[in-house]
Amino acid sequence: MEECKIKNLYNLDETIARKLLEKYEYPWEVLPEINDFIIELGNKLDENKYNKVGEDIWIAKNAKVAPTAYIHGPAIIGENAEIRHCAFIRGKAIVGEGAVVGNSTELKNVILFNKVQVPHYNYVGDSILGYKSHMGAGSITSNVKSDKKLVVIKNKEEQIETGLKKFGAMLGDEVEVGCGSVLNPGTVIGKHTNIYPLSSVRGVVPEKSIYKNQNEIVEKR
Repeated sequence: MEECKIKNLYNLDETIARKLLEKYEYPWEVLPEINDFIIELGNKLDENKYNKVGEDIWIAKNAKVAPTAYIHGPAIIGENAEIRHCAFIRGKAIVGEGAVVGNSTELKNVILFNKVQVPHYNYVGDSILGYKSHMGAGSITSNVKSDKKLVVIKNKEEQIETGLKKFGAMLGDEVEVGCGSVLNPGTVIGKHTNIYPLSSVRGVVPEKSIYKNQNEIVEKR
């Protein structure tokens, strides 16, 4: 599945996690490594730019963090990021430069590239969101199958077994997810794609397309 490879989804210049992603072919392969990578990288961050707060939490000095936000380590909050009222960061989270984590948004085991926006009532777990990707209000990643089986990536006749029980969504650069949408376990969305509001998305969605429903995915013009 060429379209699911890291090199075709992401501009690695737009994340502090570049060295981690460069080690792998597919983005979901990094999910088990995020915890240790954050701790290793955090201890090397410039002390003039980052404060270490609590156990394994590094926050850029020019980031804005609401006093009501909760952050559990390990976590890195990048420069000029904004963590808004009642955000809940459960750990194993990298929030990129200029990214926005909004009110009542929950993160767990994620990489948010620079300028990602998850600003209103979002759940993002076991997922990677590319540069400038945006999740509309109330849209979420569903990261565990109802039958609790391991997640398989499906693209028409092609399949890839991930070996992972928990796998949310891989969003390429500049993906727009409409309000109230659910990204089912194993979803991979190509860069520059738009997802209609109230969609239930699964499988692989091509880049530069508009997802209206499972049977109507059209190429952008």
